[in-house]
Amino acid sequence: MSSTILHVDEAAGVGVSPDEKHPFLVALGERVRSLRSRRGMTRKALATASDVSERHLANLEYGVGNVSILVLLQVSRALQCSPAELIGDITTRSPEWLLIRELLESADEATLHRVRVTVGEMLGTGGSHGSGASQRSSCVALIGLRGAGKSTLGKMLADDLGFPFVELSREIEKFAGFSISEIQALYGQNAYRRYERRALEESVQIYPEAVIATPGGLVSDPATFNLLLQHCTTVWLQADPEDHMRRVLAQGDTRPVSASREAMDDLKGILAGRAAFYAKAEFRLDTSAAPLQETFEALRRIVREALALPL
Repeated sequence: MSSTILHVDEAAGVGVSPDEKHPFLVALGERVRSLRSRRGMTRKALATASDVSERHLANLEYGVGNVSILVLLQVSRALQCSPAELIGDITTRSPEWLLIRELLESADEATLHRVRVTVGEMLGTGGSHGSGASQRSSCVALIGLRGAGKSTLGKMLADDLGFPFVELSREIEKFAGFSISEIQALYGQNAYRRYERRALEESVQIYPEAVIATPGGLVSDPATFNLLLQHCTTVWLQADPEDHMRRVLAQGDTRPVSASREAMDDLKGILAGRAAFYAKAEFRLDTSAAPLQETFEALRRIVREALALPL
């Protein structure tokens, strides 16, 4: 006699067969998992921030259980997104949204990119600073997850170009008057993101030429990321997950992502959640492919050619 594995809905107290999962709940769970990874949050961290049990979050992410709207509200606040984004249909707020969505629904990524850049230029809210060496910004921003080599390679590149080196995390701390951990502990992620954007705005205004190492999670905030894409020449520094972890541990990082037994799975989830955003950079460089000096020479060549500077 075959047995059926049941998942328990905490709210309703009933069992749900995996074969009976509702497609809407499955899609909802996938969005929660994707947003959590993009924010770099473990399930435990999300449970703490949202005041929802890990078990309930697990059911939500696996598409089982009839989650209440109040739980969705708590989760959306913890993930810094609207409930509509969790539900998956933010583009229904007005007839214009519906018409725009219809026009863009079947567009490919290249077309969507052109539309985003054009709309950004129309509204003056970001998108791209143009293409071609004559239009490229001399503010060079390095993006990617922590451990990709942004600080090490950024300092080397700044010295080579004769540009100031700006570590945005330090600028955030100077702007706020607190350490990053204190900002997050005292005021939360939303306040940190506001300081992050203001620090970036000041940096691109103060330094017409600079190499900027950005925090790994900057791409999680669309407004800040648009600002970066508009004002900077961007390079995505990629690395293998093992190299990310090794480098972070070598820096003495004692944060939960480094100590967790599931650290590597968490790291891979964050990379997967952010990869599509990092890929919006104009250039990319694999920092795991060669030793440091060779990697720097490759980065130097990319940037000097982009800015039409002699090699």
